[in-house]
Amino acid sequence: MDSTQISRFSLFITVFSCILAFSFGDNSSSTDAHWLLRIKSKLVDPAGVLESWSLRAHICSWNGLTCSHDETFVIALNLSASTLSGSIPTELWNLVSLQTLDLSLNLITGSIPPEIGRLRNLRTLILFANNLSGKIPTEIGLLKKLQVLRIGDNMLAAQIPPSIGNLTELRVLGLAYCQLNGSIPAEIGNLKNLVFLDLQHNSLSGFIPAAIHNCEELQNFAASNNMLDGEIPASIGKLKSLQILNLANNSLSGSIPPEISGLSNLQYLNLLGNRLNGEIPWELNHLVQLQKLDLSSNNLSGTINLLNIHLQNLQVVVFSNNALTGSIPSNFCLKNSNLQQLFLAQNKLSGGFPLGLLNCSSLKQLDLSNNNLEGELPPTIDKLEKLTDLLLNNNSFNGSLPPEIGNMSNLENLYLFDNMITGSIPVEIGKLQSLSTIYLYDNQMSGSIPMELTNCASLTAIDFFGNHFSGSIPETIGKLKDLVLLQLRQNDLSGPIPPSLGYCKKLQQLALADNKLSGSLPATFRFLSQLSTITLYNNSFEGPLPDSLYSLRNLKIINFSHNKFSGTILPLTGSNSLTALDLTNNSFSGSIPSRLAISTNLGRLRLANNLLNGSIPSELGRLKELIFLDLSFNNLTGEVPSQLSTCQKLQHLLLNDNHFTGKMPSWLGSLNDLGELHLSSNNFQGQVPAELGNCSRLLKLSLHTNNLSGQIPHEIGQLTSLNVLNLQRNNLSGSIPPTIQQCKKLYELRLSENLLSGPIPSEIGKLTELQVILDLSRNLLSGEIPSSLGDLLKLERLNLSFNRLGGELPSSLGQLTSLVMLNLSNNHLRGQLSSTFSGFPPTSFSGNDKLCGPPLTSCMDSAGHENNLLSSTAVVWIIVAIVFTSTVICLLMIYIMLRMWCNMREVLISNSSEGGGNGIEQIKREDQERWMYGDEKKRKGEYWRVMSSMALVPSQNHDDHISSSCIFQVKMDTKKLGI
Repeated sequence: MDSTQISRFSLFITVFSCILAFSFGDNSSSTDAHWLLRIKSKLVDPAGVLESWSLRAHICSWNGLTCSHDETFVIALNLSASTLSGSIPTELWNLVSLQTLDLSLNLITGSIPPEIGRLRNLRTLILFANNLSGKIPTEIGLLKKLQVLRIGDNMLAAQIPPSIGNLTELRVLGLAYCQLNGSIPAEIGNLKNLVFLDLQHNSLSGFIPAAIHNCEELQNFAASNNMLDGEIPASIGKLKSLQILNLANNSLSGSIPPEISGLSNLQYLNLLGNRLNGEIPWELNHLVQLQKLDLSSNNLSGTINLLNIHLQNLQVVVFSNNALTGSIPSNFCLKNSNLQQLFLAQNKLSGGFPLGLLNCSSLKQLDLSNNNLEGELPPTIDKLEKLTDLLLNNNSFNGSLPPEIGNMSNLENLYLFDNMITGSIPVEIGKLQSLSTIYLYDNQMSGSIPMELTNCASLTAIDFFGNHFSGSIPETIGKLKDLVLLQLRQNDLSGPIPPSLGYCKKLQQLALADNKLSGSLPATFRFLSQLSTITLYNNSFEGPLPDSLYSLRNLKIINFSHNKFSGTILPLTGSNSLTALDLTNNSFSGSIPSRLAISTNLGRLRLANNLLNGSIPSELGRLKELIFLDLSFNNLTGEVPSQLSTCQKLQHLLLNDNHFTGKMPSWLGSLNDLGELHLSSNNFQGQVPAELGNCSRLLKLSLHTNNLSGQIPHEIGQLTSLNVLNLQRNNLSGSIPPTIQQCKKLYELRLSENLLSGPIPSEIGKLTELQVILDLSRNLLSGEIPSSLGDLLKLERLNLSFNRLGGELPSSLGQLTSLVMLNLSNNHLRGQLSSTFSGFPPTSFSGNDKLCGPPLTSCMDSAGHENNLLSSTAVVWIIVAIVFTSTVICLLMIYIMLRMWCNMREVLISNSSEGGGNGIEQIKREDQERWMYGDEKKRKGEYWRVMSSMALVPSQNHDDHISSSCIFQVKMDTKKLGI
């Protein structure tokens, strides 16, 4: 038979059995059996808890059922923790004699049907820890005999129905861990027999109803983890039977009502995580039965005025995270005190270590952290012989650790970090065989780490960060077989790592950074199979890495930066769990191993400042979680592999100062999370890819010192989050795109040493966050300096030198009061400088011949100098004219004298023919006298007439041809002279 036929046959047997029961059995029990079998058929029963429900056995023997004394009625149905599923069967409401219904701890779904109100005899209804949803039906208020109602730990929502106040016999009401909202109904005050009220972990709001004081039998009231507000009603103090009051994690305000002291039977009071203020009422000392008191995480102020002399049953006091002041009373504790836990952290307590606490000999946990306590720790602190946890961190304790601390044999956790403790660790610390955690970080301790510390065989965590410990790490550190954390960072430790450290086989975190450690890593590190974090940066470790490190397969974080390691990095690639690898500033060589790609969770890979060569392995593209990739300052070559485009989570890509070639990859624009791109000082060529404009989260873009050409793409304006843009030392040309104005968060802009031309766009003046520098120097920029640059009020350095800028300096630049460096040299600027520029050196303006004013020469001197230059020119021209004229006159006179001499010579020759030699000599003498002394009797010009007349006297013995020739010459000369 198949399963369908079996099911039909089973149903037939069930119906037939019911018919027989109606015919021959007792009518009431037969009816209940009928409904129960129907209920069985509706529920899914994987554990078979309902297998006994069969007419082959008497109904009162069925599992989970309880019958009345005469076995005529079923009065209880308890199927708790039976892994039943399905919804609540409607047939259940026909069992009208039921007094107890318990379906808790199952997988029941659906809502609570309103038909539940038909079970009028029900005294106990337990449905907690199922998957029930919907609201609590109003009809539940019809169950007047109900004493226990526990329907919490479900997904019930909506408000608590006021009809619940009709259940006047109710003693237990459990509605915790649901999604109930609204306020606590005031009708709750009608439940005068209520003993247990649990409303915690819902979304209830509003006030605590004052009518709750009518629940005079109430012993347990828990309404924690809701959204209740307002003040704690003073009427709550009338609940004389109350033993537990838990109102933690609400929004209650106001002060703690003194009337709460009327709760004479109160044993547990929890008001943590509210907004209570004011002082802790002294009246709480009347709660003599109180065992646990938690007032933490409020706004309480004033001093602590609770005294153990009254509260002798008190075991736990938690006042942490308030604003309590003053010191702890000296009589806070009695010698026979029962106090075991005292938590006063994160207050404003002052004074020294409270000596009154030393009477609390039963104290096991003491937390005074995050206060203003000071002074030295008392040597009598070992009176707290039962103490297991001592938390004194984040105070101002000073002095040294008392050696007596070694007598606290039960101490497990010692937190003294962030104080001002000095001195060394006492060797007596080695007696603490139960010590598990010792945190001494951020103090001023010095000396060596005592070898006796390694006698504390139970130690799991040591943190001495940020002290001045010196010497070496104890050679016997390997005795700490349970050590999980060893944090010795930022000390002055020296020497090698002891090989015995490798025998701390449970070690998971090792931090030895920022010390003076040296040597190589011990081979015993291969035994640290559970090691997940190792930081050794800023030391002097050297040599190649041991191959044994390859076996550390659980390593997640490695930081060996700033050491002297050499060799290859291959030994660090054995773990496929790596999330961070930092080897910067070492001397690692060789290529980047492609095996790194097996660490698919690697988020940070930093190999900068090494001697790595070769190309970037394309396998790194498998690192889908990579956020930070820094390969800068190496000798890497080749092109950037396109496979890196699959690393879509990349935020920092630093490849600068290598020898990469080829075009700058356009796929960089697909890295939408990229915040820093540093490709400078390589051999990239081609254009700046326009696709970079898609990197909308980019904060820093540095492409300087490459061979990039072409124009700056207009898409650069899409980088609206950009803080730094550095494109200097390339071959970029064209104009500066005006879209750069959209990069409004820029505080550093460097475009110098390119071939940019055209004017400086006025839109640059809209980059009002520019602060570090605006450098456009050494380009081919022309035109005037835009006045809008005066709006860059935060700018500290401005360099526009070595361009072709002209015009006058805009007066708006005088508004740049933050400028500490200004360079406008070697342009074509002119005009007078404003006095605001007088504080800059002359070199800031040199190479602009037409600029004047401080710090250059004054404009008046410049004008006078120009005038002087004009006068000198005129003088020169005048001198030239005079010299030229004088030269012409001299030449004419020489010419005339030569002609006169020629004429006289002819006359003398003629006379010598008549009168012989004596006549010649006489004429020579007379002519010489005339040339030397002149003829004082003749007026100016007469001399020429005499000579002419002499020349015209006819000579009797002279040849006519000769005479006419001389006369002709004289006439010619006379015409030239205008005589």
